[in-house]
Parts: sequence; C-alpha cells; structure tokens
Amino acid sequence: MSTRAAGTQATTYLLEGGQLAEVVDFVAELARRGVAVPKPQPALVNADGTRLEVPAPVFDALVQVATAMARGQGVTVMPLNALLTTQEAADLLGISRPTLVRLLADGEIAYEQRGRHRRILLADLLAYQDRMRRERGESLDRMAQEGQAAGLYEATVGPAPRTR
Repeated sequence: MSTRAAGTQATTYLLEGGQLAEVVDFVAELARRGVAVPKPQPALVNADGTRLEVPAPVFDALVQVATAMARGQGVTVMPLNALLTTQEAADLLGISRPTLVRLLADGEIAYEQRGRHRRILLADLLAYQDRMRRERGESLDRMAQEGQAAGLYEATVGPAPRTR
C-alpha cells in the first residue's frame, strides 16, 4: 500500500508481514546483479527529525555506551592520548594507588613525570591491561594443561556424584 501526501515529494510504503522479506530479497538480487544499491548509514535522529549520519565505529561505540548505561554501569569516554593521575589510573585498573605506583617504579607501565606528579597515558595503561589479561589467560591455559597431564582431571560419565 502506498500513500502520498498532497504537494510533497515524500512517499510512505506500508508493507504487510511477508512483504518485507520480499523487499530485502529483491534489494539483495539487485546488488548481486551489480546495480548500485545505497548502503545503509547509521545516523542519530533528533526529536524534530534532524538526521546526523555517523561513521559505523562511532555508532558501535554509542551502542556500547547506551548498553552499559542501561545496565547501570559507569561510562567514561576519553581520548587515548589523555594523561591520567595515578589515582585515576589505579581506579581504572581496579587496584590501589600504592600498587599502581609500584608498577610504575618497576617499569611495568610507562609514565611521565611532571614536576612531582606522575601522569600515565591512557593508551599505555590500556596496553598494560591487555597484556595482563593475555598473560593471565596463557597462565590459566598452561595450568589446565599441566593438571591434565598430571591426571588431576578425571573423565566422568553421567551426572556428578552427590555429596551429603
């Protein structure tokens, strides 16, 4: 069904149940035949209808932020070149400030000294965090393999025995 408002260029098409699938199949067939089909572009749409197209990575980031907020999680958005205080860096890693300072002193995380204050580049902090996650995962895998080799895991058939 098609409706057209008098004196305007806009056309609204109302599709019934299975018709949407037919339209999707038709557009896919056009693309297979080499017909230029415009690629959908993510956009923000204001209440007044104003549309602002955004790059896909920005859209993905906004979805992650909205999802985290809906779950009641805190969200911070900052550039990778942001300089953090030792307290901010410790909070981000979920460790105490003295533990972070020890990591800095041991050379585990790069930092800048500004007068008496240490500043940590967010990119360096995230690189450390990724490195630690990767090393933890590798250690757990190694431990599991060693446990299997030592016969610490038994193959069981059926449900686990109950203990009372």
